[in-house]
Amino acid sequence: MTLLSATRPAPPRAPAPPVPVRRRGPQRPSRWQIYVPLGIYLLFTLVPFYWMVVFAVRPRGSASLLPWPVTTENFETVWNGLGFAVFFQNSLKVGVASLLATTVVALAGGYALARYNFRGKTVFLVAMLCTQFIPGAMMLIPLFETFRTLDLVNSLWSLIIAETVFQLPLSLILLGGFIRNIPVELEEAAWVDGCSRLRGFLVVVLPLLRPGLVAVGSFAFIHSWNNFLFALMFVSEQDKYTIPVGLAFTLGEFGVDFGALAAGGVVAAVPVVLVFAVIQRYLVQGLSAGAVKG
Repeated sequence: MTLLSATRPAPPRAPAPPVPVRRRGPQRPSRWQIYVPLGIYLLFTLVPFYWMVVFAVRPRGSASLLPWPVTTENFETVWNGLGFAVFFQNSLKVGVASLLATTVVALAGGYALARYNFRGKTVFLVAMLCTQFIPGAMMLIPLFETFRTLDLVNSLWSLIIAETVFQLPLSLILLGGFIRNIPVELEEAAWVDGCSRLRGFLVVVLPLLRPGLVAVGSFAFIHSWNNFLFALMFVSEQDKYTIPVGLAFTLGEFGVDFGALAAGGVVAAVPVVLVFAVIQRYLVQGLSAGAVKG
């Protein structure tokens, strides 16, 4: 028995399990692959602004590539001599009024679109989207006739109404999508605690809408601040001009005062830069939350 046991062949070994092949994921780009394209993009983006600042602060007749010596002569010319102080106030009035009107109306309409189902809702949304394909220039004659009938020509109210109407469709869609992402159970809990629908909206929903409101309000303000066509067509009195129209009138018939034009451009750009610097942390969140389907 011992001899037979010693000569018995050993049982075959089980095959070893296959070694899993590690697949390499996408390699992280190196720093130069990130910073070089960004540097080139910033170069093409910031060079025009650099030259605008240089022309604005250097003395007239100077050909220096650096903003030295620095002078405020061009800013004094456009602010006091060309009336940019009045243009700035007019642009600020139109921008703030358009911001408030667009935000309030879009907030009410966006809540209705997000919380209520009614007949024709889809058709209404499609109509709102289709209005974005209509250029503002096509509506100049109907709007001018409407404002002339209402005696609003040469009034800042014509600019405020036109800007609000053209900003509402996109604002409605953005705020409607943002409100749709807020669970309705939060409002229902407030209703159970005794809040009315309006109070529940103000207490529960409105604080959560800050990024969406910032996105909608910022776009309404900046669009009205930069709009040139409506201000040129609906206003003909110089004391009602806005900054874009005032910049156009710095171009002379036989020459261009580049220093004054650059100084006016700096005055026009500073409020927009400040607005984006303040709201940048809310802007991306508001756009991404309001752009989802619902």
